Amino acid sequence: VNGIVDCGNCHTPQGPGGPVAERELAGGTPFVEEPFTAYASNITPDPETGIGRWTDEQLITAIREGKRPDGSLIGPPMPFSFYRGLSDGDLRAIVAYLRSVPPVRHSVPKSEYRMALPAAYGPPVGAVAEVPRTDPVTYGAYMAGPLGHCMECHTPMLPDGRLDMTRAGAGGRNFTGPWGNAVSRNITQDKEHGLGAWTDAEIRKAITEGVRPDGSRLSPPMGYHYYRSMSDSELGALVAYLRTLPPTR
Repeated sequence: VNGIVDCGNCHTPQGPGGPVAERELAGGTPFVEEPFTAYASNITPDPETGIGRWTDEQLITAIREGKRPDGSLIGPPMPFSFYRGLSDGDLRAIVAYLRSVPPVRHSVPKSEYRMALPAAYGPPVGAVAEVPRTDPVTYGAYMAGPLGHCMECHTPMLPDGRLDMTRAGAGGRNFTGPWGNAVSRNITQDKEHGLGAWTDAEIRKAITEGVRPDGSRLSPPMGYHYYRSMSDSELGALVAYLRTLPPTR
């Protein structure tokens, strides 16, 4: 949660310099897109305004399938297309950590959708096996997808609110918050606009420290506050996967 998954990047209120530590996972951050105005929910164990009364299985269903205990659907920008691939072990570890967070009483506004939500994001997920770490590219794809959902921010959005996965990693999304307006970068292997001319070390520094090769800083909501805790092998796998993204201008 405090590494590649970086739940707090959405669910912890943000100040100009990043997450507000004493309100970890208390929700309330607004996400304004053409098809919706969504508010990150309170996922602390507060029984009134958070998830304190939810069972582990209800939390797993909410994270993977986007369904609350009352049967209602959670809308974007929760990246369910990626979270459906979370392994059983990783998901139960996430739930265990959420149980340990100090409860924060914080009521969050209801999200508004100017788009039709589906009846469901797919059939029930069932069991998902662990992803082996023996192949760096395969494990890197798992980190960039189900775990870290990098592509959720770094992929352009279609008018109906779906991601344009034909341009995965091409960037261009706008994110407005206390930091001002940030635009997600092109992380494909395009040498002019993406990461194609960057070294592995430069990519790692951008991910973990928020610093580009020219010394300029990346803005929130890039979650380098969380990514800096990633292990060397995790970073190596993530970079190995990014090297496989076709260059997109």
